[in-house]
Amino acid sequence: MKHFLAVDLGATSGRTVLAAFDGEKIEMSELTRFRNPMIPMGGHLFWDIAGLYNEVLLSLKKLSSMGIVPDSIGIDTWGCDFAFFGKDGQLLGMPHCYRDSHTEGAQQKFFERMPAEEVYRRTGIQFMDFNSLFQLDTIRRNGGSALEAADKILFIPDALMYMLTGNAVCEYTVASTSQMLNPVTGDLDEDILKALGIGRNKFGKLVHPGTVVGQLSPQVQEFTGLGPVDVIAVAGHDTGSAVAAVPAEDERYAYLSCGTWSLLGIETPDAIMNEESFRHNFTNEGGIEGTTRFLKNICGLWIFEQCRPQLKDAPESVAELVALCETSDIESIIDPDAPCFAHPASMRAAIDTFCTETGQAVPQTAGDYCRVIFRSLALRYRQVVDILRSFAPFPIDRLHVIGGGSQNRYLMQYTADALEMPVICGPVEGTALGNVLVQLKTAGIVSTLSQMRAISAASVELKTYLPQNNK
Repeated sequence: MKHFLAVDLGATSGRTVLAAFDGEKIEMSELTRFRNPMIPMGGHLFWDIAGLYNEVLLSLKKLSSMGIVPDSIGIDTWGCDFAFFGKDGQLLGMPHCYRDSHTEGAQQKFFERMPAEEVYRRTGIQFMDFNSLFQLDTIRRNGGSALEAADKILFIPDALMYMLTGNAVCEYTVASTSQMLNPVTGDLDEDILKALGIGRNKFGKLVHPGTVVGQLSPQVQEFTGLGPVDVIAVAGHDTGSAVAAVPAEDERYAYLSCGTWSLLGIETPDAIMNEESFRHNFTNEGGIEGTTRFLKNICGLWIFEQCRPQLKDAPESVAELVALCETSDIESIIDPDAPCFAHPASMRAAIDTFCTETGQAVPQTAGDYCRVIFRSLALRYRQVVDILRSFAPFPIDRLHVIGGGSQNRYLMQYTADALEMPVICGPVEGTALGNVLVQLKTAGIVSTLSQMRAISAASVELKTYLPQNNK
């Protein structure tokens, strides 16, 4: 029996997962779970990366107390955000959170030095205010003291691996979310860095998923009671890890990573960067085994998560809330990607205003709000899949859904109806599973992506939704 530890950090919570591989399938059990709140301080929003690091240490200590020594450790997180470290290796403050409003309008300021078309030609990444490129430019323009003193700029999974091992790397999949990586050269783009005024030497050596970054430092070994365990650079971007676990038998599918964000795309051998992909604001992010994740970011269940606490007399469980959709017949539809839903003071009020301004009925009950949100997401998925078909070098005849949103039966059925094709749901814990699959490959247990996906299919129970006539 082989054991692996997956550290899976999301933008609201984190967890560590112990995986056991018996030669055929992976059994996963949650070791620890903890909150990852945005910290408001000094007019900005930050992440408590020291707190996250401590949670990782505590999980390792717990493993040691259980008498389990993992074969390796892998870390995946959300993308775009980063931490600064000084020449002495010390953390220089808390990392900014991508939802901090300080980057509003940052794109246009950068485009004064490099046009948007040129940025896209070099990176193939969709334009969003919180991309690392615009975060760094904003911090630089505002005279950020941590940036000025930084010897290293490390994306969040790379920063945590550095804190565990003392070795600094720049993992490909998470770097690809930054809008600073050139998929043609396979490294951070020198001209973009020059426009930022930041040297390439500030970032770690670029590595691909499956690289052994190093072993737990002597201090970490002493604190946790573990020995020199390998720390693996998996697909550091959580969506990259999740897509690695898609149990697909061939290429004729689109995938949807359904959580706070809805990430909808296809897997291609090369980046797709042309006038049409630029016009539709599609992104090319790094995948495992040299693949590209050609996708669109959609503001996903964030809308539901933010609206849910504001619904009066609503049941506490998500399942009961989802069931209330069947009690509503409201036909109003919102645009999930409208700016008003990015970070409103009240999500419920934002939905009310959108419906009023577009001449639609305003939701009244909890069931109304849930129905509006879920149906709107499904119809947005249909729009994006229709566009994907114009780019895909293969037919798209099914949708694989991974992540927690795959358990939302109303959303999944309505998505199957809207797309008029099968929706295959699972694994729910796709990110952690993909994290472990890359560790298996690094250990030499598997050698191909198809073998990894066969193990994924053997390890989870899938649920398929077929289109129904009663839409």
